[in-house]
Amino acid sequence: MPMEFINQNILLISVVVVSGIGLIWSSVMRAGNAVSPTQLTQLINRENPQIIDVREADEFSRGHIADSLHIPASKLVERVVELAAYKETPLVVCCASGMRSARACAELKKHGFNRIYNLAGGVDAWVGAGLPIKKGTRGK
Repeated sequence: MPMEFINQNILLISVVVVSGIGLIWSSVMRAGNAVSPTQLTQLINRENPQIIDVREADEFSRGHIADSLHIPASKLVERVVELAAYKETPLVVCCASGMRSARACAELKKHGFNRIYNLAGGVDAWVGAGLPIKKGTRGK
């Protein structure tokens, strides 16, 4: 009986699932203003933001945006005091695809940071746009 219901209502079930995913995605993305790689390059040229890379150390060493500050997402709460100097500076948070950085943006917002941007698509989108990365473990 349950399979029959699913087969008869597959379109309705699909709409519900897609709508739910859309709601979850929009609530995650609302934590910080999303910026594309192109918009980030403009922001870098105009306002000199601090870029925070929340990926793990091995991901960071394989390639990161120049002058990024490396703070893994798992350590963000305990290291948020290091960011006090950047309260008035635009902060751009990035990860591989934009999901961990969206959660990090929400966490930073809880700690009183207001000028927060999430790199949409993450470092993968940055590389995909043909923009340069630095390799190695030396961040800012």
